Amino acid sequence: MNEITGKVSAQYNKAEYYLQLKRTNDSLVQANQRLYNKLKIDFDLPDTTSKIVLDTIRIDSLTQYRKFNYLESKVVYNSVTLQSNYIELGRGANAGIKKEMGVVDVTNCVVGIVTDVSDKYAVVMSLLNKDSKISAQLKKAKDVGTITWDGKEPNLLQLTGIRKSAKIAKGDSIVTSGYTPTFPYGQLIGRVEEIITDKSTNNLTINVRSAANFYNLQFVYALEDLKRDEINKLLDKVKKQDQ
Repeated sequence: MNEITGKVSAQYNKAEYYLQLKRTNDSLVQANQRLYNKLKIDFDLPDTTSKIVLDTIRIDSLTQYRKFNYLESKVVYNSVTLQSNYIELGRGANAGIKKEMGVVDVTNCVVGIVTDVSDKYAVVMSLLNKDSKISAQLKKAKDVGTITWDGKEPNLLQLTGIRKSAKIAKGDSIVTSGYTPTFPYGQLIGRVEEIITDKSTNNLTINVRSAANFYNLQFVYALEDLKRDEINKLLDKVKKQDQ
């Protein structure tokens, strides 16, 4: 009886340990969400070039306004071996997820962009997708190019559009440029793995080892740009004027 009881207790302890680990993991993801929502890159300083003057006392606010908000989500599907890889999130429009939101992993590294949303789920175009294109920048040299994937080796991306005279070395960080409302400036995409000189052009082709591990995505964060609607309205207005 003692032996049987001991075995039952051992199995119970394993199950309890597993459940406790899951609760701890969920708590850590939620804690990360709160911390990421306090990062400096998620805020903007207001434009203070024009100052309000009242009774000869200048009022100049340096209050920071939130620009990006992090929404955590469980990954319910992920592929890495296809030419067009996608990630499915267990969170959708009912939880605030929208199309064209940027997505990062739990270490704040770029994963992809939301392409489709239902009430309870969302689909993300992974960086490991032949149609994926993200504006990127050399963190040190500041040159801007485009991150794509050639469909060959998972976790190995390509940075194109960088001039041959750019100062770049293996191990240099590649980050988001901030030129689109999808990601703030400075989110890590990966690090330089190999530099290839294209003799037919004035540019380099750079192989980049992705910072996110696409083989082990369990939780991610969708980035809500709180100023995106205003930016899009202004761009639409300009496009209509040019037509």
